[in-house]
Amino acid sequence: MAFFILKRLLTWIPSILVVMFGIYALAFYGAGDPIKLMFLSAPGDVAYDPARIDAIREAAGLNRPFLAQFGSYLWNLLHGDLGNSLVSGRAVSSIIAVAAPVSLQLGLVTIVVTALVGVPLGMACAFHQGRALDNLVTSVALLLWAVPAYVIGPLMLVSLIILRPGETLPIGWGGLTDPRVILPVLVLALQPIALIQRQTRAAVIDILSENFIRTAIAKGVPRFRIAVDHVMRPVLTPIVTQLGIILITFINGAIFVEVVFGLPGLGRLTISAMTDSDYPVIMALVLIGTVAVLSANLLVEVLYPLLDPRMQAR
Repeated sequence: MAFFILKRLLTWIPSILVVMFGIYALAFYGAGDPIKLMFLSAPGDVAYDPARIDAIREAAGLNRPFLAQFGSYLWNLLHGDLGNSLVSGRAVSSIIAVAAPVSLQLGLVTIVVTALVGVPLGMACAFHQGRALDNLVTSVALLLWAVPAYVIGPLMLVSLIILRPGETLPIGWGGLTDPRVILPVLVLALQPIALIQRQTRAAVIDILSENFIRTAIAKGVPRFRIAVDHVMRPVLTPIVTQLGIILITFINGAIFVEVVFGLPGLGRLTISAMTDSDYPVIMALVLIGTVAVLSANLLVEVLYPLLDPRMQAR
């Protein structure tokens, strides 16, 4: 297993380099000039001085050729230096250190809630296939799946304004113990719960048609024991795959949710960095996103042999 993980980690290097090269090229040849934006966004009337702009660009190292800049960036990255923000002048690592824990906690809680709610609902629907519970839950899941997070979030806020006029909106971040975290987690988890419910339902229905399940039912084994001892383990293999995909797509959904609910996470930082063309911050966020996607895929591959021993032989 250790050799397998090391092999996968080594394959990350070319993938990360290709992604970083592409993003750096887009930033270098793109239309956004962070130095000029600094003057345009400055309060009051600021004289447009080309000489001063060139001096700031030279001090920031933005006047060198593309390959020279990219090479310097990679060299600094190898030494743990993500650079400094072109807007605030702060170290990018310190900016990320503040925003990353918010998104990480939000993502982990969302995944846990998705699994704890979606899997039992899917199993319950499969064991009651065609009955009222199955029809109701599946219909609600289809409805939730059709509405994206960036629509559900504002709708919830508008509903709260109508139902509780004159009260402060429940937005902001105070940690996982803050009640205000319930709404963002709910918005992020609704679609994944619907997906996991449908995936679990389909997998359980397929397994319930197997002969060993029919034998257990004929022997009078309680349904709870059948679900836990015979159905749960084979069902978890496709569910883990789906959760890995959800973890990857969560990065996109978190951007809208963090902006709507005023959360100081990586999603909100992404919008700010792209608006200001803050290249060092953008590069750091792309690096984090790339590593997150590769880590999610690696985690799924590591869990496969634990859930299905037949995978170890392969």
